[in-house]
Amino acid sequence: MRMKWLSSAVRLLSVVAVGVVSASAEATCRDAVVLVHGNTGSPSDFTNTYNELLARGYAAEDIFRPTWGSKLCAACNDHSGSEETPVREAIQQALSHSCTGKIDVVSHSMGVTLAIKQLLGLGVQDRVDAFVGIAAGYRGLRSCGTYPYNMVTATCGSWGLSIKSPFLTGIHGKRMAARIFSFKSDSDEIVCATGSCTVDGVHSSQLANENESFTYAERHYGLLKNTAVKQVDLLQEPAPTQAPSPTTAR
Repeated sequence: MRMKWLSSAVRLLSVVAVGVVSASAEATCRDAVVLVHGNTGSPSDFTNTYNELLARGYAAEDIFRPTWGSKLCAACNDHSGSEETPVREAIQQALSHSCTGKIDVVSHSMGVTLAIKQLLGLGVQDRVDAFVGIAAGYRGLRSCGTYPYNMVTATCGSWGLSIKSPFLTGIHGKRMAARIFSFKSDSDEIVCATGSCTVDGVHSSQLANENESFTYAERHYGLLKNTAVKQVDLLQEPAPTQAPSPTTAR
């Protein structure tokens, strides 16, 4: 009788242990995260974000940090060709790896528009929970002029950041995630290089259909490096049961 009782107790403890392990595994299941640096940047630009993710319990293998483009010639990089491949592959790898089946994307500067192009091209917008765009030239850079004028470099060309370029016109207003956030600054020496940060009355770093835009008194790289806590806070907000209706794309 005692042996039967012990056997039952062991079986019960085994079931409980399995349940605890399963619950623990489920609790730590998070979206994989893709961090996309800007023009001539490197994955190390996201060191603060990466460390914050680790501190919040993300595993290193859940974080994807592609490196793309020339590191020596900023004017040579655009949104078409070899610049695309590392970002596209990182997104695909993150989607394949993610235990939730979804990903989050945090991007900076030209990496914002490059990431958007890859998400739209892959047709995986419905598998992106949160998209955080930091210091983007989403609406174009006044320093690049207005297409088709002042196109002196690839970065400002038809696949670049001249205002109303075919590339920017092609991605504008298209939703790339369930939740969309932008970080902007009126002190951004890149986006606001001419003394004006706006295009058609809207800050160029603001994204169409965004849930919220945050303004900081930071310069272009400070806007990335000094906002890591807020970036991860946004990733960890509960996903909406239904995506909000798109706002008017201005």
